Amino acid sequence: MNPEEKTLAAAAAYDKALRYELDYGCCPQCVLAAVQETVGIVDDATIKASHGLSGGGGLSGLGACGALTGGLLALSAKRGRDRDKLDRGRFIGNFQKGRELVERFRAEFGGVTCEELQRRFTGRTYDMWKPEEYQAFSDARGQQCAQASATVTRWVVEML
Repeated sequence: MNPEEKTLAAAAAYDKALRYELDYGCCPQCVLAAVQETVGIVDDATIKASHGLSGGGGLSGLGACGALTGGLLALSAKRGRDRDKLDRGRFIGNFQKGRELVERFRAEFGGVTCEELQRRFTGRTYDMWKPEEYQAFSDARGQQCAQASATVTRWVVEML
């Protein structure tokens, strides 16, 4: 893909991820679906497997933001180590790209965990397992989570 095509693909991926997050939620799935539809490399099984990573993992808020984990999965779908190569080293190039994404994410959003982003976007954290708290977060965050998902998706397409 030439630079102009990559720029267009990254913009299209941004738009898709934003729309998917606003319409359906589950940030890692939205990132991966948008990457799949714009540049390929991600299969449906990976999108399905990412579902539990939403909300910091199991809606706990404690782990990495789902948009970030979706981005890391997309990078690994392209650069990661295959099952039959487990004995052939760490594939450090994939880790370098992953670290680049994590550092860029932290610089842009002020943290990497779901709770850190909740606090940054709304001033507090939420218990996603309580319906009233989940709704309060949904109302308070506006489009910020969708924009984070879209931004990660654009970065990933640019990095591939």
